Amino acid sequence: MLSVNLTHLIDDEKCYETVRQMRWTGGVSCPKCKSTEVIKRGKDETQPARQRYQCKTCSINFDDLTDTIFAGHHQPLRMWILCLYLMGLNLSNRQIAQELDLDKDVVQDMTTQLREGIDLSKPEVNLSGTVECDEVYVTAGHKGNSEAVKKSRKGRRNRLKGGRGTLEKEKPPIFGMIQRGGEVVIRMMENVQQRTIEPLIKATIALGTMVYTDEYAIYYPLQVWGYAHKSVCHGVGEYARDEDGDGF
Repeated sequence: MLSVNLTHLIDDEKCYETVRQMRWTGGVSCPKCKSTEVIKRGKDETQPARQRYQCKTCSINFDDLTDTIFAGHHQPLRMWILCLYLMGLNLSNRQIAQELDLDKDVVQDMTTQLREGIDLSKPEVNLSGTVECDEVYVTAGHKGNSEAVKKSRKGRRNRLKGGRGTLEKEKPPIFGMIQRGGEVVIRMMENVQQRTIEPLIKATIALGTMVYTDEYAIYYPLQVWGYAHKSVCHGVGEYARDEDGDGF
């Protein structure tokens, strides 16, 4: 069987040219003072496709990757681009490590930084009114393989007998928040614990909002955090409650 190394198919110059086209849409500008009075200062010695610049206004030196999620790392840009591409195919960290011939721990760090960078670049969303929160656990690496997905799906209570999923266990938790009649916010989490969901909830849901969840213990402090809170008990087969008596 023919084996192809993906890293040999990606051209460094094209990667940097793509970054320049996306980043400098209005021309190169200083990341510190935003001045467009910029001159080129040669190329990086270790990465010849990486252009250096100097700001004529504040005199700082910078390059194509300064102040981006790709800056300050020893892996070449093409590895980050490929990692991002393979993440989009829903490959697990282990599979990405195999494809890129990298250590799994290195890939774990890369995917974590990429996800954090993507989250920071997203516009801020503020949910209010009535919001529902829930979490789901996805078995990584099954995209495009419906039979594998079917085999991996079990009832919620059976599925959790071996412990809830984590990103490290290749079963990343997806945490969702939906405003009734409004927007939806979905995040992949390292794990679902009070310490990991608290900052996300506080940054996304307005204080005082009525939040509906299941009976999972991570939601117990919601009232302490400043929210109204009601829950349904999946353990007794309850998934909705007709509180106003209208039959729905």
